[in-house]
Amino acid sequence: MSFKVTFIGAGSIGFTRGLLKDLLTVPEFRHIQVSFTDINEQNLAMVQQLCQRDINENGLNVTIEATTNRREALAGAKYIFNVVRIGGLPAFKDDIDIPLRYGIDQCVGDTLCAGGIMYGQRGIAEMMAICKDVREVADTDCLMLNYANPMAMLTWACHEYGGVNTIGLCHGVQGGHHQIAEAFGLKKEDIDIICAGINHQTWYIAINHQGKDLTGEVLEAFEKHPEFSKTEKVRIDMLKRFGYYSTESNGHLSEYVPWYRKRQHEITDWIDLGSWINGETGGYLRVCTEGRNWFQTDFPNWMKDPALEYIETNRSEEHGSYIIEGLETGRVYRGHFNVVNRGVITNLPDDAIIEAPGYVDRNGINMPLVGDLPLGPAAVCQASISVQRLAVKAGITGDDLLLRQAFMMDPLTGAVCNPPEIWQLVDDMLIAQEEWLPQYKEAIERAKQRVKKEKRLPLKNVEGAARLKTKTIEDMTLDREAANKNAGEADKAKDRPAES
Repeated sequence: MSFKVTFIGAGSIGFTRGLLKDLLTVPEFRHIQVSFTDINEQNLAMVQQLCQRDINENGLNVTIEATTNRREALAGAKYIFNVVRIGGLPAFKDDIDIPLRYGIDQCVGDTLCAGGIMYGQRGIAEMMAICKDVREVADTDCLMLNYANPMAMLTWACHEYGGVNTIGLCHGVQGGHHQIAEAFGLKKEDIDIICAGINHQTWYIAINHQGKDLTGEVLEAFEKHPEFSKTEKVRIDMLKRFGYYSTESNGHLSEYVPWYRKRQHEITDWIDLGSWINGETGGYLRVCTEGRNWFQTDFPNWMKDPALEYIETNRSEEHGSYIIEGLETGRVYRGHFNVVNRGVITNLPDDAIIEAPGYVDRNGINMPLVGDLPLGPAAVCQASISVQRLAVKAGITGDDLLLRQAFMMDPLTGAVCNPPEIWQLVDDMLIAQEEWLPQYKEAIERAKQRVKKEKRLPLKNVEGAARLKTKTIEDMTLDREAANKNAGEADKAKDRPAES
């Protein structure tokens, strides 16, 4: 088979190298065309060299086209992997640090809350430009596989306003599936699940083992588990109060709801510092910064390390390659996908982006009816969908009133800040991220005038309840294997040790 696959944001080593390895593991795909594009020429060149070395050492006759010209990379593409981080680490740092001045303590800040909303504003502006290029130069029937966060907001914008067929993909369901199996002392393949909701707030509404329904026994299994009872306190509390286990990690989940991070002195009661994903303040920013610094410094050694082997046992659980395999070969694949609802979950809005079980084969991506979510989990999802809807419309129109309303409706932001504080916070974030927010040009000028003329509200300027120091290159050199794993993995929290 021969078709073209393009990676946008290909300088992201964690996603690009692994997804390409998964794709080229499929025997029928050993003659496809591959194109990489990124705005960072240095990162693009390093990832291209490393991936091309992998290809060559696996004996394949595939040459990666790498270019900073996005339209050139997209020309004729049938499948597009979107792995961009708009604004890079500098903007990501603002997403964490500026809200902290107002007392908003985030672990990740890439999906909801103040950081996730602003990440969405930057992403939506660029995704509309990407979608325009896709419509004009890519294959007429191309499919965009979106791995970029905020997953629901970007996928929603691409569908409703970008005119590009887009499916959002995440590894959260697989991660929680492994956890549930471990809590019961079983293997993942022994447990069958149905998981439904919205990205990062998907709920395991059915859990079965050999025909027995285990859903009602999950709470006891997690409370008795020696590791999870310490590392997943927020998820266990949500399970206790809403009846179902949530896909997203302790740190992620804690910033999507209003109850666990609104008071600085209580945050440490709910988190664990054995792994950043368990709730560390700015934890994801820290490990991403460490990974980027390490890869750029240690890259010559990466070129000397053994190449990735393109064999089935090394294939990851990321959905992307399996979707393309199903569409092209007809092999049936079952996964959990982010798509426009259109009645799949009957008590969530039809236009929202939901995450639910789906099947892929040569006939396309098919989403079976889930029906109603349990009422409590549906209410949690509805709160987030309201924020997403406001944020997406704001990102498209540049209407800063809608943006401020999204901040007000966000559960954690609203729990920590009053309306005047939110108005000032939004001004601060708009001004700081001006270069990535072309749709807010007029609003940013008004914000600058307010900063000059109006009296500032006092800031809380908290340092974060659990912020750790970013490791130096010297620190990381002491454990090169761990540094390589952090830099090279898309899922930077596969290993989640409990606090020692």
